[in-house]
Order: sequence, then structure tokens, then C-alpha cells
Amino acid sequence: MTAKIALVTGAGSGIGRAVALALAAVGFTVVLAGRRSSQLEQVAREAGSGAVAITTDVTDPASIDALFKRIEKDFGRLDLLFNNAGVSAPPAPLEDLPLDQWRTVIDTNLTGVFLCTQAAFRLMKTQQPRGGRIINNGSVSATAPRPRLVAYTASKHAVSGLTKATSLEGRQYDIACGQIDIGNTATELAAPMTHGTLQADFSTRTEPTFDVKYVADAVVYMAGLPLEANVLFMTVMATKMPFIGRG
Repeated sequence: MTAKIALVTGAGSGIGRAVALALAAVGFTVVLAGRRSSQLEQVAREAGSGAVAITTDVTDPASIDALFKRIEKDFGRLDLLFNNAGVSAPPAPLEDLPLDQWRTVIDTNLTGVFLCTQAAFRLMKTQQPRGGRIINNGSVSATAPRPRLVAYTASKHAVSGLTKATSLEGRQYDIACGQIDIGNTATELAAPMTHGTLQADFSTRTEPTFDVKYVADAVVYMAGLPLEANVLFMTVMATKMPFIGRG
């Protein structure tokens, strides 16, 4: 049987890298998209035969268009899109956040996800056999904000709405869409958690993290479901992080 084709954005490091390697390990042919070509090439070598690195800027419609044209040309289809690329602005009070930093976060975390989803829809609805799966990387910030991260919080809340809309509109084309909300994975992005981060009461405390392997395992599970079944939302978090209840 021909291997299924998966696209992972932000695949050069952290969660994207771990998920890309895990998908390759279970038989997917993985397309690795991101801005840093050297990191993508390294992940492609680790993933093994068939993995392809394509330098892509998810905030640039022309770059996304070129990415999906390459996928269609080289593979003829796309079975899985993991919308993972994301950024955050430096922590700042809401009233002091520069507009350019707001736009950078929204352009990457929301508009980039939308543009990739839109391109994936166009391919998945017309390919044979029809359909596919889209998994969005949300965040526990899609449910509960942290202080002084207004742009990141707003972007991830919006991704949840995009996930629901995509899931609804995908039904008629056999396109399933779900979201994984992750809390405190031990990656470079979460490193400050272990040194102290701002809490809801504006105190500063360290927070526990957990191995990114378990995020990759969760995405592989979601990706392996038949299209008649879908995980709409899944939360994977450090058990003792201050998220549930009052923190």
C-alpha cells in the first residue's frame, strides 16, 4: 500500500520535529515545512527515506501556494496536515503590546493556519480517494489565558473556532479536523516555565513540564483514526501544572 502523505508545519524543532519523526516512524511520508532550511534538512535525515524538507513561510500566501503545488506534483495527494507553526510575542501588559508584535502573532498562529487549511481543503476534496485529516496545534491558552500574552491567547482562542468551522465544513468532503491543546511540553519554547513564569495572581512560580514524546504519541493516535471517527479536542498537559480550577 502506498504510504500516506503528511505535512507538518514548523517541523524544524520542538513539537513539530517530534511529531514529524513519530509520523515517519509509523509509515507516513512526511513533508517538513518551516522557515529554517538547515533544521528542516536535519529532521528529514532523521526521519529517513521519503521525508522532504520545503522551506516555507506560513504568513506568505505565495509561499504556501508553492508548498501545496509541490505536494500535489510530487505526491498527488495529502492525507494529513498538522498545523503546528506558531510564535509568541514577548510578555507585555495588554496596553503596551506593539501593534507589529500583535500582527506577527496573529499572522503566524491564525492566518497561517487558515491559509494552510484552505490549501489542504482544495486538495483533499478533489483527490482520489477523497478526504483527509487536519490537526491544529492549539494550546491550553485556547481555554485559559496567561497574563501579558494577549496576542498568543487571542490567536489560540481563534484557532479553536477555526477548528470547529473546519470540522463542520469538512463533513461533506470526508475531511476530519481536530485540535490538540498542549500544556508545558519540555521544549525550547517552554523553557521559562522551569525558571519561573507569571501566574494568574501575578506571582512568579516554576511550573512542571513533560516529555514532548507524549504529544507526538497523541498526534499519531489522532492521525491513525479512520475518517469516520475524529478527536475534535484533546488536551495533553503536565499533570501538576496550574491550569485546572484556580491554578
